[in-house]
Amino acid sequence: MKLNIQTGGKLEVADSTFAAEYNQSLVHQVVTAFRNKARRGTKAQKNRSAVRGGGAKPWRQKGTGKARAGTIRSPIWVGGGRTFAAQPRDYSQKVNRKMYRAAMRSILSELVRQDRLIIVDKIKVEEPKTRLLIEKLDELKAGSNVLILLLNYKTKVCLAARNLPHVDVLDTREINPVSLIRFDKVVATEDAIKELEGRLA
Repeated sequence: MKLNIQTGGKLEVADSTFAAEYNQSLVHQVVTAFRNKARRGTKAQKNRSAVRGGGAKPWRQKGTGKARAGTIRSPIWVGGGRTFAAQPRDYSQKVNRKMYRAAMRSILSELVRQDRLIIVDKIKVEEPKTRLLIEKLDELKAGSNVLILLLNYKTKVCLAARNLPHVDVLDTREINPVSLIRFDKVVATEDAIKELEGRLA
């Protein structure tokens, strides 16, 4: 298939990468796994054995009229441990390379169908000024919630986008499913699209 280049011309791309059927369940699985991998999972609480103290029996077993007790750190006591204390855990899920690539192809194809992928021959600003990048995005009618996808980092573009809260600049090597779906528009250079196509083929 051929994709329109905003600055003129057409780009020949593979149907398997940019015209694939949208697999919602697969995309959901891969995005969830990607987000879970970013979780630290370091939360921890103390159960009755981890709380300090409570080694001695607070009173004798019989004859006091009170309920029997073996430790002052019982979960039903104030200052006691948690009954089901949370422990550190690893939230990461295994995603096969084949699944990951299929999900990325599915997302890219959906971006094309929804006219959310804007292809340009190059993205260039003369100076690292936010105003210049805003003008460039306005020319492309990209809106204000934009992912800029480059083959190699352009320092001026990165610096110009740094002060824009809803604009992100990524190298094709850093692209991931979450970054593709969280922006309204994706502005990508021609060489970035070709490189991405080669990686996902």
